[in-house]
Amino acid sequence: MDQVISNGAGVNGRTRRELRSRLRWMHPDARRVVVVRTLRGFADGFVSILLAHHLVTLGFTPLQVGVIVTGTLVGSAALTLLVGLTGVRVGFRTLLLAASALMAATGLGFFAVTALVPLLVIAVVGTLNPSAGDVSVFLPTEQAFLAGHATGTARTRLYAFYNVGGNLAGALGALVSGAITGRVGFLLYVAVAAVAALVYRGLPRHEPRPSTHTKPLERSRTVVVQLAALFSLDAAGGGLVIQSLLVVWLHLKFDFSTTSTATLFFCAGSLAAFSQFLAPRLSRRVGLVRTMVYTHLPANCFLVLAALAPHAGIAIGFLLLRSVLSQMDVPARQALVMAAVPSEERAAAASVTNVPRSLASAATPALAGWLLANGNLAAPLVLAGAAKATYDLLLLWRFRSITVDHGTTS
Repeated sequence: MDQVISNGAGVNGRTRRELRSRLRWMHPDARRVVVVRTLRGFADGFVSILLAHHLVTLGFTPLQVGVIVTGTLVGSAALTLLVGLTGVRVGFRTLLLAASALMAATGLGFFAVTALVPLLVIAVVGTLNPSAGDVSVFLPTEQAFLAGHATGTARTRLYAFYNVGGNLAGALGALVSGAITGRVGFLLYVAVAAVAALVYRGLPRHEPRPSTHTKPLERSRTVVVQLAALFSLDAAGGGLVIQSLLVVWLHLKFDFSTTSTATLFFCAGSLAAFSQFLAPRLSRRVGLVRTMVYTHLPANCFLVLAALAPHAGIAIGFLLLRSVLSQMDVPARQALVMAAVPSEERAAAASVTNVPRSLASAATPALAGWLLANGNLAAPLVLAGAAKATYDLLLLWRFRSITVDHGTTS
């Protein structure tokens, strides 16, 4: 027995050493951000399911639920912009601790309050975000902080870990949300906020500040606005094929069951998440912009082919092929934005490029629903593929020669 225990400890010890070796390239402070992003992903996935059930249980009508959900989206977007554009002089540690405190207060508010108007106020000023994306007060600060702890390919790799951790934890949070019902579930949200604050207390207290008083995006306004416009076009196309609408499309066209659909999207989500780890290797060879375009453009072609597929098996094959490629551009996109602007403007750039994307993605699902309701089953997927392919080609045309880290070009 002692030998078995010894061998087990040895295996565990080797596993821990191997894991530490793999993560040694990541700065300890950056590791804190990745850990918190993963925890927040779990909390966001959990509360995105809990929120609607909780509001319905309180007796709110679908319209009232929609108003509160809209309030969370609009409030998150506004607060993200505010922090990104004005928070550069406050310091990363202070901003992240304040965001953690606001997250805890939001959870406590939804736990304690049941009246419509106070809940709407909490939704607008709080941190709840029921959408799939991570548009939150944490986002510009975290992305700007990470950008200062890696360069070149290592930065893309760091963003890949940042995204994959949050995405997979979000899926897990949604999966376990059924185990805890009622408003008590918001206490878990509060607990995650408390852990986030404890982790962020370990960040350095004294950070370098910009040496001059500059306006947000004073030096990089043109490039950031152009990127934001292109990213919004991509997101508007993505809004036509968000997951819930693809579920409807599969049901209408192929009479897919709930179980089959859930299995498909679990596989697709896993492929999309883990494929992001390939982005750093590809960007080392061809650059950030070409990594984005060379993976994203074929993914959009697969989306169009899925729309035109005559059989369910063929359509599923194209959708899975799309999943392998569709998210590889995400860490490259984040690294591109951070590399294209001065360090003191990174938080503002993260806000200005991410918030319009979120709003644009919310603008087109109604159009897709109308098309599906009128029997135009292929139209949403074809339009989405065309819009997103147009974004790819415009991005390559406009930014193919942009200079990033250490003088390398994309």
